[in-house]
Amino acid sequence: MSIPTGRYGLIAGNGKFPLLVLDAARSESVDMVVMAIKEEASLQIESQGYTTHWLSLGQLGKLIELLKQEGISQVIMAGQVKHKQIFSRIIPDRKLFKLLASLGSKNTDSLIGAVARVLEEEGIQLIDSTVFLRPLIPDPGVLTKRSPSDPENRDIQYGRKIAQEIARLDIGQSVVVRDQACIAVEAMEGTDDMLRRASSMAVNQRLTLIKVSKPNQDMRFDVPVVGLPTIRLMIEANASALAIDAGRTLLFDRNNLIKLADENGITISAFRPGN
Repeated sequence: MSIPTGRYGLIAGNGKFPLLVLDAARSESVDMVVMAIKEEASLQIESQGYTTHWLSLGQLGKLIELLKQEGISQVIMAGQVKHKQIFSRIIPDRKLFKLLASLGSKNTDSLIGAVARVLEEEGIQLIDSTVFLRPLIPDPGVLTKRSPSDPENRDIQYGRKIAQEIARLDIGQSVVVRDQACIAVEAMEGTDDMLRRASSMAVNQRLTLIKVSKPNQDMRFDVPVVGLPTIRLMIEANASALAIDAGRTLLFDRNNLIKLADENGITISAFRPGN
C-alpha cells in the first residue's frame, strides 16, 4: 500500500500504538509531529526524534492551534485514552466544554466522533489509524499452531454473539466465556482488567477470550488491539483461546505474540467481522 504524502500529526495516547506508528512513519520517511496527551502518553515518545508537543486531554482548543501552527491537515489518533479520564479531574477548555455540553451521550463513538467533526470544521482530517500498520492486521483463519478444540469453538461462537451485541451498544468489545456462560463483559476498564476480573471469579478454570470490532468500526479510532501483555495475562488467567476480528484488529509485536501463544498452548483465531 502506498502512503499518502504530506505532513502528519499524531495524537498519542498510552501504550505501544503511538510508538509503532512513529517507527512505521520513519521507515516510510514520513514527516510527523506528535501531540502527546499528558495523562496518557509515555515519556518514551520524546526519544523518537520527532517534534513533540505535550497537552492535556482537556485542551482541544490548544490541540487545534498547535496543528495549525505546524501546518498539519492530516491527523492519526493512536493509543488508548481511557474513557474514564472524561470523568476524572480533567478541566475542559472552552472548546471541549462546548463539545461535551452538546452531546446527548458520552460513549466512545460519540466523544471521539464529535472531536473528529470539530477537527474537520477546522480543516484537519482524522484519518485511518492503521494506515502505517497494515501488516499487523490478520486475515481470517487460525493464527497459531493449535486450532480451537470443540469446547473452545462452542465458547467462541457463543461469546462472539454477546461481544457483537455489547460492541453494537458501544459498551465494550470483549467478553470472557466458560462452558457457554459469560463470565465477564468489558466496559470502561478495558480488556486486560476485564480478564483479571474474570480470572478471579473462575479460578483454575479454562477461559476463552473474545474480542470483536464494532458493527460499523471506524478505523480512525478505537480499533481493537491485542498485544503481548494480553497474552501474558491470558497465561496467568488460564485462558486457552482467543478469538478476534480479521481485518479490524491490530496485533502488536505480531510474530512474538503468536510465538508466545504457541509456547503456552493458546489458540488464536481471526474471524470475518459479523460471522
